[in-house]
Amino acid sequence: GSRLRQEDFPPRIVEHPSDLIVSKGEPATLNCKAEGRPTPTIEWYKGGERVETDKDDPRSHRMLLPSGSLFFLRIVHGRKSRPDEGVYVCVARNYLGEAVSHNASLEVASKYTGLWALDSGNGAVGSFAWRVVIRSQTPIPGFT
Repeated sequence: GSRLRQEDFPPRIVEHPSDLIVSKGEPATLNCKAEGRPTPTIEWYKGGERVETDKDDPRSHRMLLPSGSLFFLRIVHGRKSRPDEGVYVCVARNYLGEAVSHNASLEVASKYTGLWALDSGNGAVGSFAWRVVIRSQTPIPGFT
């Protein structure tokens, strides 16, 4: 058995998560892949606190995929509670040590960005939405 242990090696991150801008209610994935022997366990942290996933609570809207990626069934974002927005890192661990990924920020697109995202994809939709805003003369609640 001792020969196998010499082949063990500490974790290293081979795929780092990237910054994301996502819409509220949409799914999203933060990628993370690590190598190591024995196979490292992966945990995610947001702002220094461990992220709860379906491994902790089966009803969670965040799932830890077999690859180590963090999958959001839908992005939760309200006025008072913004549990998904923030800066994430993934941490891979085995008995030989741990590896920490680069930071990745997950940002939820505002209505304002949403409007212009529509505009770039289909001018008619964006400009129609914009005309309505101007004609009503009152700011839409939450429109910044």
